[in-house]
Amino acid sequence: MSPVLVIVLVLVSGALGALVRYGLSRLLPVAARPHNVPRAVLIVNVVGSFIGGMALALTQTELISPAVGIVIITGLCGGLTTFSTFAVESIELVMQGRAGVAARSVALNLVLGVGAAALGYLPTLVFAF
Repeated sequence: MSPVLVIVLVLVSGALGALVRYGLSRLLPVAARPHNVPRAVLIVNVVGSFIGGMALALTQTELISPAVGIVIITGLCGGLTTFSTFAVESIELVMQGRAGVAARSVALNLVLGVGAAALGYLPTLVFAF
């Protein structure tokens, strides 16, 4: 795959991921459930981490090319997931006096995100051989 095509596909897949994230944030607004962890960001981070873990395993086992792995991980998953919104929402929660909700959000995003990446990676790696 040519480098120019990879760049274009990263742009397109990143935009698609960002649009999905935006749509989910409109469906699940933070203000609608003030005592709960921001669900839209948690969902996109966990799903994106799972997809990224699978793509990494598929790339490492050469079932997909490194270029396709870059498009999926950097483009789609990069556009879908969000560290910045997660960080800003965490600060907003603390500033609103909801430090407990912020702490739960941080813990859930980290544990479930890394866990989802592992769940995407390990079984894919095992079954790819």
